[in-house]
Amino acid sequence: MSHIVQIQTQVRDAAAVTAACRRLGLAPPIHQVAKLFTSTAEGLTVQLPGWQYPVVCDLSSGELKFDNFNERWGSREKLDTFLQAYAVERAKIEARKKGHTVSEQTLVDGSIKLTIQVAGGAV
Repeated sequence: MSHIVQIQTQVRDAAAVTAACRRLGLAPPIHQVAKLFTSTAEGLTVQLPGWQYPVVCDLSSGELKFDNFNERWGSREKLDTFLQAYAVERAKIEARKKGHTVSEQTLVDGSIKLTIQVAGGAV
């Protein structure tokens, strides 16, 4: 039996952020106070390709803080790619904690299909 799941991502797991950065070939995230255009934000910072300012992950609230000036300082596509990688890595971490095996397939449209094998069948 298979299930289709849609996820609204909150970024709360430092290990999954690190794994997403590694997956995308980005520099490892750093916990710091980061300067955005007119403010600062503290959290785990990720520098996306082509972005003038980092994305700051507030792990306690799950929120992302960033300033891309309506995509003039960084494309939304790069942020979406990071969020997809985070969601995939987070799901894989949780599945493996429960002793499940995970296989992954990138689909033609760029989405990622995860199959989680549990005792007795796939989820």
